[in-house]
Parts: sequence; C-alpha cells; structure tokens
Amino acid sequence: MVVASGCAVERDGVGHRLGAAVPGTPSPDAISFRDCTKQLLDNGLPVPKALTGKITVGCGSLPVPLDYARPRGRTISLTVVRIHDTDNTVVPAQSLLLNPGGPGASGVDFALGYLGEVPTEIVQHYDLIGFDPRGVGLSEPIKCIGDTAKDALIAAAPDVTTPAGFRQAKRLAVQFAQACEKRVGEALPYFTTVNTARDMDQIRQAIGSDRMNYLGFSYGTELGWVYAHLFPKRVRAFVLDGAVDPDDHDPGDGAQLAGFEQAFDQFATNCATVSPCKQLTDPRATVAAIGSAARTTPLPTGTSRRLTYGLAILGVLSALYSKSLWPTLATALLDASKGDGAGLLALADRYSQRQPDGSYTNIYDANTAISCNDVKRGPSDAVIRRTARVWAKDYPLFGRWSGSSLFGCQQWQPKRTPLPPPTAATPTTVLVLGNLHDPATPYQGAKDLARDLGNADLLTWNGEGHTSYGSGSSCVDDAVNAYLLTMTLPADDTVCPA
Repeated sequence: MVVASGCAVERDGVGHRLGAAVPGTPSPDAISFRDCTKQLLDNGLPVPKALTGKITVGCGSLPVPLDYARPRGRTISLTVVRIHDTDNTVVPAQSLLLNPGGPGASGVDFALGYLGEVPTEIVQHYDLIGFDPRGVGLSEPIKCIGDTAKDALIAAAPDVTTPAGFRQAKRLAVQFAQACEKRVGEALPYFTTVNTARDMDQIRQAIGSDRMNYLGFSYGTELGWVYAHLFPKRVRAFVLDGAVDPDDHDPGDGAQLAGFEQAFDQFATNCATVSPCKQLTDPRATVAAIGSAARTTPLPTGTSRRLTYGLAILGVLSALYSKSLWPTLATALLDASKGDGAGLLALADRYSQRQPDGSYTNIYDANTAISCNDVKRGPSDAVIRRTARVWAKDYPLFGRWSGSSLFGCQQWQPKRTPLPPPTAATPTTVLVLGNLHDPATPYQGAKDLARDLGNADLLTWNGEGHTSYGSGSSCVDDAVNAYLLTMTLPADDTVCPA
C-alpha cells in the first residue's frame, strides 16, 4: 500500500527543456465550456445559501501534448470545470486553479465539492478551476488492474522482514508494474508531475489568465513548486498547504511514518477523555491485538469481505487524516475488538476510494504511476531489507505494514522524469502553510519548501490532521483569504493557535 504521495526515492535533474514554449499553444477561451450547472445541481452539487441561484458551472476539455518534446504528436484530453459566481465583476477576471493532492485525486470532484466550503468572498473574486490531471479521473485515466485484483492487492500486507513476505511483496510489485505497462503501453512514462505542471500552463492560457493563481494541498504543493520552477514569471497568488518535503531524498526516511505514529498518540490521548473511546483503555494495545487476530483469521464484516491485517491498519491510518474522524475510529476499534471488522473496513475503503458497488476510482493506479515516474529507480533489495527491519522496530503501528511499499518504484518502468528543485524566482511571494502535527506531510516539509523556494512566507498552524486551510482555524483561514484577495501576507513567523 502506498501512503500519501508514494515512493520517496532520490531525485535528480530533468534531461530535456522545461518551461519552453509549446508550438500551437491554446488561445484565450480555447476551452469550450458547456453549461452543466443544472446537471450538477440535480446530482447534489453543494452550493452555500449565500450563493444559491448565482453559480454557473462550465464543463469542458482541453487537448494537450502527451509528450512535450513532441508537441505536434499524440494529444490527450484534460477534463476541466469552471465555477463562476455571477456577482464576480473583478476586472481583469481572475481564476483560481485547485489541486487536492494525491497524486491521483480528482481536481474536478474536489472543485465541485469545495464549492460547499469555500468562503463566499473567494468565489466572488475568482472563478474556481478544477481539472483532473493527466492519468487521473476523467483525463486519460491510468487503469492497471481490475477491481477484484485491487481488492486482493490492498488487502495484502506482506511482512517484508520475513523471507516469504519479502518474496510476496516483490512479486506483487512486479505483477502490478507489468500490468500497467501492458494496459497503458508506450504512453506510461509521460504521466509525470513535470508534464502535469506544463498542462497547468496550457490551462492558464486557455482560460485567458496572464498569471496563475493556485491553491494546492499535499501533493498539490509538489505540483505547485514544479510549476513555479518552470514558469516563475507566471506566478501570482500561490498557496501551498501541507508541503511534501522537497529535501527528502532518502528511500528509508521514516518521517511520514513517525507523523502517523504521533498522530495516533494524539488520538489515544484524546481517547482517554471521551466516551465511548475511553473504554479502549490502551488504544495501541487494542490495534496490536486486532492486527494480530486479523493476520491469523481475518475478521467478519457482515459482507462477503473480511478484514485482513492490511485493511485493519489502513483503516486506522485513514482516520488519522482528520480529527473529525477520531470518533469513527474509536467506534471501529471497539467493534473490531469484539470481532466486527465492518467499521475499520469502511475507513479503509474511504482511503482507497472503493465505491459501494465494489468499483474503485483509479487513484491507486495513478498514484503509483505518477509517483514512480517522478523518481529514479530503486531502492535495492538490500536497502529494502534493511529499511523494513528499521521501520518494523521504530514504528510499531505502521512500520511493518508499510514495508511492501518500498518495492513499488523498484519494479517500475525505467523511463523516468525526476523532479526539478523547488527553486523559483517568482515575482510575488508564495504562501506556504505548515501544520505542526500533520501526519501525512510532516511540518519539516513546509519549513524546507518555504526556504528552498527563495521567495516564500511560512504560515504555521498548531493543529492536528492533514493540511491547514479550511480545517477549522479562523486564524489560518483569515490569513489565506487576505492573501488570495489582496496579496497581503501574514506577519513573519505567524503561528496560529490550536
């Protein structure tokens, strides 16, 4: 199972021209948006009361080169939505491009869902632009294996510290990589963050924006810094929330695992003070007992599926992304301790985006493909064995479960496009957000990114869960809104309270 943004292996420079002009770039208004407002409203599009009757949504597509080194060759189509408030009379018109992370998360779905949460003043100032990055959702989606095979792969959690588990994990990685190469074919190496950043600039031109306004979360910070590096003069308001650490080059680095272990400790501390969670007494021991039982005999869930060790730990990890899920996790652990795995299974399905009908989105396939295309090959078998032993010892909840992820990029196709450094001589200051207790993107990543960009400010939140903006802190939200609306930066070294 790949956690958050996938494989963490060494990166180096890119071997072809980056940020160069593309022949035949789209003219302003090149995307022919059709009005899909009624269709989406009928399907439950969330619209705040203050915006009811004033929102229009356009759905469109934009062809972009599969390979920017061959701009007149094969193209792929990106799906794009534009959300407009008829009260928005800002001149010149401004658009705010959104990315929710992954890689592999749908930006179209995010933009439509985000409409129910975004401050009214933001929608009255910007058109919201959501797009599915190449390989994701509705934009030439990468699909490597079927739903039944994905069920089995996600449920598996080989113990890489054992010879049998090592062989099984490697075999699963080989099978998945080969399936991707067979089904996607020669196009597979071109689903990269660098190419997606260049796609973003095509979108910018196609919607008629002179400069890019951008709000990116988690992996979206990585995508944002790559865009800023390639097109620094095109950057205007840039918010990067929950930074992937640009200085993390060690395949054995356990910073993310440490983050999830600490997040579980925060959950456990809170658990002792609230009902029914305090019935657990020792949440860590409870998870260990559930995992041990599920490894021997997977737990029933009231369906034909059973809760394996791998699904149990994935369910726990899933709930640590947001404090709002802590009560759900508590109930799921209480039920599982009594032999009912349904709650943890639901949390695991939430993370892996398994639908009620048994189908999956393609987030797993796209996450692996993009993450691995972005990095050099590796690590070696020796490094994997050594790292797996360290992880199992140092991170008792998640380390052993995570060991098999070390194989994900080792077996991947060899034509890679490693990321450029996050340096960017942008004319405006980028705003980086860091959460002191973020499990998926630990705070050090925000500090490193703000420093490396060269023209960036860091806003810190003493919060819990993944990312900061829109997570319940008025201090954070007010600062970000002021920046997006007026380009006003928060005071230096601002730390927003919990």
